[in-house]
Amino acid sequence: MAPLWIVGLGPGPADWMTAEAVAVLDEATDIVGYGPYVERIVLKDGQRAHGSDNRVEVDRARAALALALEGRRVAVVSGGDPGVFAMAAAVFEAIEHGDPAFRTLDVRVAPGVSAMQAAAARLGAPLGHDFCAISLSDNLKPWPVVARRLEAAAGADFVIALYNPASKARPDQIHDAFALLRRVKPAETVVVFARAVGRPDERIVVTTLAEADPALADMSTLVMIGSTETRLIDRADGERAWLYTPRHYGRER
Repeated sequence: MAPLWIVGLGPGPADWMTAEAVAVLDEATDIVGYGPYVERIVLKDGQRAHGSDNRVEVDRARAALALALEGRRVAVVSGGDPGVFAMAAAVFEAIEHGDPAFRTLDVRVAPGVSAMQAAAARLGAPLGHDFCAISLSDNLKPWPVVARRLEAAAGADFVIALYNPASKARPDQIHDAFALLRRVKPAETVVVFARAVGRPDERIVVTTLAEADPALADMSTLVMIGSTETRLIDRADGERAWLYTPRHYGRER
């Protein structure tokens, strides 16, 4: 029986996909995923697309597993990396709580470039020291848990990558998050809003915690909060400054 693959498409550009991901998609008979991600793939003759809504991840995973049990060559796709707030966890959740036959399948994960890696590459090296990633979505966990983790990460002086910062259904959490951060971190902390990195509508705003406008964030935005060590380097050509976090910590500048 062919493996079921969980594939990372990267942030958007085709040349940011891995060779493994391209090969898996080329061999698949069925491509399963959130509608806009499935639409990024040019189907070959004989391939079937199974697009669905953003809030049915486990249902989508069960459907993909059922197709694999039928002997189909299935690729479950995610934007970015499938193991970062994405479909890999949903597939394994469906296996744990679903049909015992799902455990007979050969399930493999093809990694992809994550949103925070893509944003970091555009900026310089902001993830050069300890960092963490936190989803601001409270769809699957209560907001007090999000707030507790955010405060702990800020207090420990990690660089923080914020995923799922805002949506039409969740317009307020990003404002609450910034209010919390402003109580814990220095006003001059570097903040980045990296929207649609690698796509035609890419927009990157570099500012400070004091000056940041949380309303800039939407579901296509990766928000990055620097540590006390994160710094900017002005460029001779006047272009946007490089942003990096040194590998050492606590050394005098």
